[in-house]
Amino acid sequence: MSDKGFFSRLKEGLGKTREGLFGGVKRLFFNSAQHADLYEALEETLISADVGVETTLVLIENLRRQAKEQGIKEPEKLYGLLKQEVLQLLGTEAPDISWIREGEPHVMLIAGVNGSGKTTTAGKIAFRLAQEKRQVLLGAADTFRAAAAEQLTIWAERSGAGIIRHQEGADPGAVAYDTVDAGAARKVDNILIDTAGRLHTKVNLMEELKKVQRVIDKRQPGAPHEVLLVLDATTGQNGLQQATQFTQALQVTGIVLTKLDGTAKGGMALAIRRQLGIPIKMIGVGESAEDLQPFNAQDFVNALFD
Repeated sequence: MSDKGFFSRLKEGLGKTREGLFGGVKRLFFNSAQHADLYEALEETLISADVGVETTLVLIENLRRQAKEQGIKEPEKLYGLLKQEVLQLLGTEAPDISWIREGEPHVMLIAGVNGSGKTTTAGKIAFRLAQEKRQVLLGAADTFRAAAAEQLTIWAERSGAGIIRHQEGADPGAVAYDTVDAGAARKVDNILIDTAGRLHTKVNLMEELKKVQRVIDKRQPGAPHEVLLVLDATTGQNGLQQATQFTQALQVTGIVLTKLDGTAKGGMALAIRRQLGIPIKMIGVGESAEDLQPFNAQDFVNALFD
């Protein structure tokens, strides 16, 4: 996220989270005269802002330890220390979003619950790859919702990508297989397969998702090379529960966090990274294609704290 324009949109988009979470934290650090009460108040503030109990306790423990080791007592300096702890928790390495294979198409599977923004995310990524002069093929494996295939077709037209779609109600595995098959024949650079939104609690639908993953691997061994789980940031801790179930069904390699501009629950990003150990690869702070960008922990933390 080196794009200064996007950083401005990110900062604006995280406004609700910044005020709800780190606005409250900042007031604690700069207005609290009682150091002993500060940690307890901080714990309560973080938990109430959807950072999650487990992640909050880890942050507090690390902050206490670092403060003791460095002899830091001033609230202002502790605030800076907390910022560093959050950054370390999110990870300082840039996510790998090269999404390219030598000699074969790179295959990406995109999953998530209903309404998380999966299809839009697939379209935006296709648009981004097309801007990089990649040949892209989209697979409309969400065969339960006619609007999904129509939406994906619009993105395909916008980006100049190809698209494989079957009739409504068709077998999603067949769509996935045909997409990978066509992508190999056409020698495209990237294949993106959009799947139907499903509740993480529906066992039969999660089994179907496993089947799609197996079918892709059957046609192109080792694929999919990236499995992105799209999470709606407005769901807060529920999003973490969803993610846990999806990671048990799929070999999820990255998280896309959408709708950060419409929520005060952006703190869930910390819980996801800490408890799942899966990198956040992209974040969305708006409707346009440019509002979906690679996740940069330093920019994210700066936008929250400063």
